[in-house]
Amino acid sequence: MLLFFIGAFVVSKGFSQVRLGIADGAKTTVFMQDSAGSPNGESTPTFPPGDKTVYFANNGVICVAKKVGQGWTKPIPISFTGKYKDWDPTLTPDGKRLLFVSNRPYVAADRSTRTGNHLWMSQLTTGGMWSEPRHLDSPVNEFGLVNYGPSISASGTICFCSRDRDGNKGMRAYLCRWAGDHYEKPQLLVLNGNDPTFDPYIAPDERYILFSSDSALFISYHTGSGWSPGERLGPQVNEAAKSGMLWGPSLSRDGKTLYYNGGTADGIDMIPVRWK
Repeated sequence: MLLFFIGAFVVSKGFSQVRLGIADGAKTTVFMQDSAGSPNGESTPTFPPGDKTVYFANNGVICVAKKVGQGWTKPIPISFTGKYKDWDPTLTPDGKRLLFVSNRPYVAADRSTRTGNHLWMSQLTTGGMWSEPRHLDSPVNEFGLVNYGPSISASGTICFCSRDRDGNKGMRAYLCRWAGDHYEKPQLLVLNGNDPTFDPYIAPDERYILFSSDSALFISYHTGSGWSPGERLGPQVNEAAKSGMLWGPSLSRDGKTLYYNGGTADGIDMIPVRWK
């Protein structure tokens, strides 16, 4: 079992009623378009504090780039990636842990070696390197089940999507809370009725969840007792997509930029957003 400490974070019971919106006339652009190396759109970016570094996956390899002036350096693989397929990286809000999906082998409870598309965690060391990834054990990962599109809040709550889990047909979103020394059983998130739900991105303060469903992007807000029905984001995003689905939504650390995949151009799409 992976054990780690995440600083205490209390989510207020009185949630603000501000809503995410996209300004009229706002247009998508491609993230890192002018960089020495552009991502292929496999995953959206994740940033540590300071926004001077970015991580994302490219062809099953987790890469890092540094901001220099108004541009970014050529992305390079981080230390532990490259041997197996690693994707969907997401940082904890403090930037000290990296959660991601991998098909690398793991040792099961019966000591057998198994594989599966599961969630893994790496920790940033004092030397600035990433530790050898650790497999998140049951009840997060279960043999025979796949997990994708993770995100993690400041309190350690993980959201992800999983197919045909606990008798729920199709791809559905789940929320899994950190209990101090272990993860609790994942809870089904009903965000868009019974429609399949992909890539739930939970806010650092757990105030909202962005997700993909019905080939579009939605947002659901915490109500204090649960989650509101998902609200479809504006036409500047959802009606400008290529044929097929949009996926992998996330917000910049300042909450002013939406990132996602599957839009009008190759690569990672980005568009300014506002709260009102």
